[in-house]
Amino acid sequence: MKKTHSNQLFEKLENIRNEIEGVEYWSARDLQELFNYTQWRNFEKVIQKAAISIENTSESLELHFAEVSKLIEHGKGGQREVKDYALTRYACYLVAQNGDPSKDEIAFAQSYFATQTRKQELVEKRYLESERIMARGKLTETEKVLSELVNQRNANFGYIRAMGDKALFGGLTTGQMKEKLNVPQNKPIADYLQTTLIKGKDFAASLTNDNIKMKDLNTTPDIADEHSINNDEVRQLLIRRGIVPEELPAAEDAKKVKRRLSSEGKKLISKRKK
Repeated sequence: MKKTHSNQLFEKLENIRNEIEGVEYWSARDLQELFNYTQWRNFEKVIQKAAISIENTSESLELHFAEVSKLIEHGKGGQREVKDYALTRYACYLVAQNGDPSKDEIAFAQSYFATQTRKQELVEKRYLESERIMARGKLTETEKVLSELVNQRNANFGYIRAMGDKALFGGLTTGQMKEKLNVPQNKPIADYLQTTLIKGKDFAASLTNDNIKMKDLNTTPDIADEHSINNDEVRQLLIRRGIVPEELPAAEDAKKVKRRLSSEGKKLISKRKK
């Protein structure tokens, strides 16, 4: 997401923020528009899923999901009353958690509502961390598929993945890159890569998965060659954009970041305003 877009989203979320007697709330109708849900009934399903998260606790559902009405423009200057919800910050967080994460607006809102402070730079930092964790999870799933395809063909997954890393990092082995980045040898290197490289590895692995099936590749050398080519293509693209994969500094351990983000979500629940 470009910084200008994140700036706009932050400002929009701030502009539709309301407050009564020190309690923040947001109109569900306003969020529907911001989150690009064209149909109210579809967005209300998301709200209902979020509400279920509270129903099994001691919290008051009405406190966080207060049903209200709202006047909207209708026809030539007319107005009509429609159903709406006044959502607390906690409720908005749950709605964002249950929304479509592929929407930039939803992903950014998850960080906006989880961050207690209203400082834009901290919200953006959390969003970027969340984006990296989502990319890491996607890579894990893609490599799981690759591993299954390779094992079905009795090929060597470890060797194939190592050849892909060597192509991506300009001839440096996975072990050499770990030394360069000061990554423990027993930890996955992907946990310490920046988001761009994680997504690059994921794209290369996805291409390999597709071509194993399309080209009917069955041996370790054939699959390793395919994986190397795909990673080299990603490398060349990055270099053309001024990014040399092996020269990027290490990022914070993704597992630690994930634990921190999870902790922030729990703090929101425990420190919410009543």
